[in-house]
Amino acid sequence: MEKRQPVVAAIDIGTTKIVCLVGRKNDTGQIEILALSKAPSTGVKRGVVLNIEETVNALQKTVEEVQLKSSVIFEEVYVGIAGQHIRSIRNRGYINRDSDDEEIKKRDIMRLIDDMSKIPIDVGEEIIHVLPQNFIVDNETGVKNPVGMSGRRLEANFHIVIGKVASAKNIEKCVNRINLRIKDLILEPLASSAAVLTDDEKEAGVALVDIGGGTTDIAVYYDNVIRHTAVIPFGGNVITKDIKEGCAILNRHAELLKTRYGSALGDFAPEDKVVTIPGISGREPKEISFKSLAYIIQSRMEEIIEAVMYEIDNSGVADKLAAGIVITGGGARLRHLPQLIKYKTGYDVRIGYPSEHLGGEMEDEINQPMYATAVGLVLKGMEYDNNTTIKQGKEETVKEVQESSDEMPEEEDNRGKNKIFERVKTALEEMFSEKGTEM
Repeated sequence: MEKRQPVVAAIDIGTTKIVCLVGRKNDTGQIEILALSKAPSTGVKRGVVLNIEETVNALQKTVEEVQLKSSVIFEEVYVGIAGQHIRSIRNRGYINRDSDDEEIKKRDIMRLIDDMSKIPIDVGEEIIHVLPQNFIVDNETGVKNPVGMSGRRLEANFHIVIGKVASAKNIEKCVNRINLRIKDLILEPLASSAAVLTDDEKEAGVALVDIGGGTTDIAVYYDNVIRHTAVIPFGGNVITKDIKEGCAILNRHAELLKTRYGSALGDFAPEDKVVTIPGISGREPKEISFKSLAYIIQSRMEEIIEAVMYEIDNSGVADKLAAGIVITGGGARLRHLPQLIKYKTGYDVRIGYPSEHLGGEMEDEINQPMYATAVGLVLKGMEYDNNTTIKQGKEETVKEVQESSDEMPEEEDNRGKNKIFERVKTALEEMFSEKGTEM
């Protein structure tokens, strides 16, 4: 059977929208999105599923539309996870090896990662990601990849992302109700980072700020290492709410005002322009000045920026972010927002578009900040994916995983796949490639 590039399906369950897309790599190595669908999200608040039925209905609609458009019937998806329950910690682990003559192998690093996956955490929580930052080999610090080195004691600093089990179970329940399985849960700021940040930015030091409807996600990189992640439990929706209450108008009119006429800098808004909003149930229409609208938006955005700066300061590398801040997500489209953030923080600011890895006919449609997380989920899924089954028409293509001599029994393997937080270790294969060294 002719080999095809594996297709990856991803779902971004956001507070304001649910996005489903499928993509694969084209001949040039870029991501070609085969189909995209989005639907309003009404069952999610601040990144957490609160209404199963409404979320399932939106998921069903988007998945069916994507499968129809792409002619790909998929059974497994990569799904993003965020929400105010997400937290991250730093930890250090070590192992003592039998001999310092034998080279450090990839399995030694996996032992360290497995140990970090067993650290004690609060009841009702589970570890989502274990991300190595740097290694120490026999007191030699600053080692990025110890594979092939000699040493008896191997240590590592880790960035560990933790989330509530109940929130993940609710996501899993929604996906299972539409006859799909979650192949992996991926922290949304990590997915967005993969889509919009360049390698140079990660090396120089950069903070990714993804401003969604219900949350603002943050990921801080320095020296090509993830230093900090955080989820702030408010985003664009609180701005809409402020406009609604400040102007005494309907929520849909407030959202329209924000996106069409809003500005993040009151001083930049014209003095003499007003917009007329229809009155409620036949009442007199209201006139709202552009400047008043801008000052409402600026006030709330300054609060969000303060929360972002608090998290950047907690990263420990706030003074090393040579590439500044990259903003993405639906909130990044707010007029004059980059100027406000630069004024308040002193960092260089740019808007992040998922264009770095995109190609194909849908590139222009997908290349918007609001799709950064969804595109990133496809990218991360392709990294993780070593055993994807798709059905295209009546044919089935299976990307075989090379069997290893120490492969676990089939029953145990299946149980592992069904665990919602089971980390796919192959995501670290490239990072710690042994370049042909035998395990």
